[in-house]
Order: sequence, then structure tokens, then C-alpha cells
Amino acid sequence: MKKHSARVAPLSACNSPVLTLTKVEGDERSRESPAPAEAQMQAGAEGGGRVSRCCWKCSVTQLKKIFWGVAVVLGVCSSWSGSTQLAKLTFKKFDAPFTLTWFATNWNFLFFPLYYLGHVFKSAEKQSPKQRYRECCRFFGDNGLTLKVFFTKAAPFGVLWTLTNYLYLHAIKKINTTDVSVLFCCNKAFVFLLSWIVLRDRFMGVRIVAAIFAIAGIVMMTYADGFHSHSVIGIALVVGSASMSALYKVLFKLLLGSAKFGEAALFLSVLAVFNVLFVTCIPVILYFTKVEYWSSFAVVPWGNLCGFSILLLTFNILLNFGIAITYPTLISLGIVLSVPVNAVVDHYTSEIVFNSVRVIAIVIIGLGFLLLLLPEEWDVWVIKLLTRLKVRKKEEIPEGNGDIASGLPNKSRRTRPSMSSFAH
Repeated sequence: MKKHSARVAPLSACNSPVLTLTKVEGDERSRESPAPAEAQMQAGAEGGGRVSRCCWKCSVTQLKKIFWGVAVVLGVCSSWSGSTQLAKLTFKKFDAPFTLTWFATNWNFLFFPLYYLGHVFKSAEKQSPKQRYRECCRFFGDNGLTLKVFFTKAAPFGVLWTLTNYLYLHAIKKINTTDVSVLFCCNKAFVFLLSWIVLRDRFMGVRIVAAIFAIAGIVMMTYADGFHSHSVIGIALVVGSASMSALYKVLFKLLLGSAKFGEAALFLSVLAVFNVLFVTCIPVILYFTKVEYWSSFAVVPWGNLCGFSILLLTFNILLNFGIAITYPTLISLGIVLSVPVNAVVDHYTSEIVFNSVRVIAIVIIGLGFLLLLLPEEWDVWVIKLLTRLKVRKKEEIPEGNGDIASGLPNKSRRTRPSMSSFAH
């Protein structure tokens, strides 16, 4: 206790002038300080300013995200519909869908270099290409991208990628681009069904209805052309392409899980390497067997081939990396919007007949695709919204009753004196 008092005394002695000074300053401040109501108004103004700043920042960021979302939607729609139309135009001079698939897949090698350029310009901590490559290789496992991992985890997806694109391009030869683009939208319904069966995802009645819409649309689309063999084969090819795409997505989630941007870019570049090493022999065989034959390389429309490859590469870049700047739902809307674009082009360039059955089929498949875009907890949000509306209605009704009730006693108070005087 003595030590404690000895320490406190010097401190209090030394600080006495300061304490007195603060007391004087406090008195002056108390004289100059505003009234409590004014202080609350100032605090409210400051708090309101902070809230307005936060709201302004949130609104600006949301506006930027929506703006970039519109840009990505337009990019997805134009690249997907443009690649489809350009493929249709290419087959008039170059009837080789598998060779076109092989040529366009080779351009996937640019994914990782383009990602690294973005990393150099955007990231604060710069890494060498070798360091970035090694870091992204951890996606394949602790040992990185080994030969065993290449054949077990990359090769199957390379096969599915090739089948998806080949069946899609081969279907463009058989039927019009409008039917091809709208039928390919069924892949989202197939993804849900496979995820529900294989991955044990949450059951959603709305998505089951969307899957039924997709199947009904496929049947109606087949009926629209009268079940001709040519159209039936083309529809079967598109449905097969959508099924391969759905299997690709579900197996990727099952075997590899989720990937970051660098890991996804490296994976897509690895698919290009697999395409060069193991798929190159197939176009050569098809050429010499004259299944896909062209007279000379001078006849090949290289402009159409390169244009199709660039558009398909742009579409895949926006589809895989567009979520970095906007909402995933907006990206999916770009695929749906490609259907009316292809329909307008087909209306002026081909002899497509938009009868009532075809239009209903397009609407049903599009509606099913939009239902699949609903989030998993959409029903909870709807229930919360309905409960809030009910609570607001209940709050408004008592307020109205309170006004009526508050008016009645006033009237009774005014009438009672007259009653009493009349009695006396």
C-alpha cells in the first residue's frame, strides 16, 4: 500500500496543473457546447452522413456490377450466337465438323497465358510464370500435374469436351441454328437431374418442373418438323451434346470440386494439350478415309475457322471468368438471349417455319431454363416477403382502429357535460 501511494502521489502532484487545465477547458467547452437537442441533431446528421455514404458506395458498386453484367450478357449472347451462325456458314464450304472441333479446341491453350497477363496487371504481388504454374498445379493434388493425374483427371474431361462440341457442330449441319441453340439450353436441366442422382443435391420441386418442361420441349420440337429422319437425327445430336456437357460439369464437381480462376485457366489449357497429343490423329484418319475431305488447303476458309475459334474462346472466357465481375445468373441469361438472335438470323437467311408447335416448344424450354436459374432458397425468400407484407397490413389496421378509438372518447367527453347540465 505504501508503494502504491508513493507512486500515485507523484503522478497526482505532477498532473495537478494538467487536471486543472482540463477542468477549465471542460468548463469552457460546457459553456460553448450546444444544447442536448442540438447535440442529438448533430450526431444524427453525422450518422445520417455515414449511412448516406455507405448507401452511396453500395449503390455505386451495385451499379458497376449491373453495368458489367449487361456487358457480359451481351458478350455471351453475341459470341455464342455468332459462333453458331459462323459454324453454319463454314459448313457450306468446309464440311468437317470434327476437324473444326479439333481446331477450335487447340485455342484453349491461350487460357493460362491470358490469365497470367491479367495476374501481372492486376495483382500486387507479381509471380513468375513458373511460380504461378506450380501454385495452380496444386489443384490436381499434392504432387501437381503428374502423368497419372493427366490420364485420370484431365483425359476424361478432354474426351467429354470434344464430344460436346462435335455433337453440337454436327447437329448444326442437320437442323437450323434456332433449334440447336434452344435444345442445348436443356443441359441445365440435365445438370440438375445428374446432380440430384449422383451428388445428392437438394431436391427442388421447381427444378423437377423445369426438367419436365425441357423434356416436353424436346418432344414438341421433334413433332414440329413431322418426325423426319433428318430432323430427328439433328435433335438427337443436340440432346447428346447437352448430355455430355451436363456430365462434364457434374463429374468436374464430383472429382475435382471447385476451382479458382488460375486453376480453371490451367485446366482448360491442359485440355488443349490433351487435344493436340491424342485427338490429332482422328482428323487425319477422317481426312484419308474421305469422311471429312477437302480438295486442298487453299480451299479451306481459314477466316471462318479462326473467327469461329475466337468467338468460342471468348464465350468460354466470359462463361468461366465472368463471375469475377458480375452475377452468375446474368451470365446464364446470355445463353437464353442467343435463341431469339438465332431465330431472327434464321428468319432472314434460311427457310425455317415458325409454326405454333415450334414457338410453344421454344417458350417451354426457355421457361424451364429460367426456372432453373432460381436460387436454392427462393421459396424461403418468398415466404419471408409474404410474412412481411402480412405484418405490414396488420400494423396498418390497428393504427386505423386507434385513430377511430381515439376520436370516440373526445366526442364522449364533449357530450357528457351537456348531458349532466340537462339532468340538473
